[in-house]
Amino acid sequence: MHGVQLGTPCAAIHRLGVQSMETNRRRFLAAGAAVGGAVLYRSMLAAAEATVEVPLAVTDKSWPLFRGDTLATGVARSKLPDKLELVWTMKVAGGAFESTPAIADGVCYLADMDGKLYSLNLADGKEIWTHKIDGGFIASPSIRGELLYVGDIDGKFYAFDRKSGQPKWTHAGDAQIDSGANFWKQNVLFGSQDANLYCLNAKSGEMVWKFAIQDQIRCMPTVVGDRSFVAGCDSMFHIIDLTQGKEVAAVPIEAPTGVTPAVLGDNVYFGTESGTLFGVNWKEAKVAWKVEDKASAQPMRGSPAVQEGILVVGTRSRRVQAHNPANGDELWTFVTKQRIDSSPVIVGQKVYVGAADGRLYALERKTGKELWQYQAAGGFTGSPAVADGKLVIATDRGEVLCFGAK
Repeated sequence: MHGVQLGTPCAAIHRLGVQSMETNRRRFLAAGAAVGGAVLYRSMLAAAEATVEVPLAVTDKSWPLFRGDTLATGVARSKLPDKLELVWTMKVAGGAFESTPAIADGVCYLADMDGKLYSLNLADGKEIWTHKIDGGFIASPSIRGELLYVGDIDGKFYAFDRKSGQPKWTHAGDAQIDSGANFWKQNVLFGSQDANLYCLNAKSGEMVWKFAIQDQIRCMPTVVGDRSFVAGCDSMFHIIDLTQGKEVAAVPIEAPTGVTPAVLGDNVYFGTESGTLFGVNWKEAKVAWKVEDKASAQPMRGSPAVQEGILVVGTRSRRVQAHNPANGDELWTFVTKQRIDSSPVIVGQKVYVGAADGRLYALERKTGKELWQYQAAGGFTGSPAVADGKLVIATDRGEVLCFGAK
């Protein structure tokens, strides 16, 4: 399974993305000129003012989505012990994980690249059930109510019963799904490499609408009120009205990206394949600030973690960086020994992030000083999930690691 062709990364379509960015920019400006674009956008915003809220039930005992909540903040509600210890491990022989676990009700769910879905007891790692599909999973699973949602590399999206592991319904798309699912009202949202953002009824799987951009969607769609945000491989940041499944604005971002946008207040944050970190004001549909890595413009593949006063992101240039979310000013930099594709998580006064060489770091939130390190046998592409006093993360060599207090 590991030899399967998983699709063209955004980096490989950079030239196409730049071309489509200019095409989309002209299209958007032309449409705006025809109807008074800025005036129209402001009126639509006023008509369906999006309130920043987290409608999904997220507690200190749950991590139901790829980035923890519908705003994709990457901030844990749970505390972790001052001294992390390895509580349990689970090894899949010949396996590999690229996705992030989901946690709820004392159960941890993981999806591996060989197409196996795991339900594990969070306390001790013991298997509750497994379910095997014909394809494989790169996307992270998502939890809502009694169902578990995840898409596969063949373009099929599943809703599984959390207790039994049996599929309740499926939806067939046209290309690989890298996107974790998010939720809005009674619906489930996800993106696909077929360039569509899908909105399905979460209970039945019935199509509500789909919205197409010019290239692949690899990020989890972020949800704020009645708006969804998609940063695409078409080098555009899209703002979508969820009530209609239509775009209300698009912002050129100069390069492709598959990064999930993180929201704090009026701003949305994400990095691109050109190594540029963006802060976009979603209410005004304009770039608030951007930070370019001129020294070594390596892609940013991990999603940022953000809370009041700090934004943290890892880069392929072997650095973890903290910025002021208000203006992009750098607060600190921590240099790692290998690239960072995993997304950081903020837990109290610490930041946890995994690297490609298997190092899991704990950094002081205020200074970036290293406080703790664990060396795993494989590397990390997936990110930490933090709930109920435990941190769970899985490696690209098939090992699941759970840290907490023994």
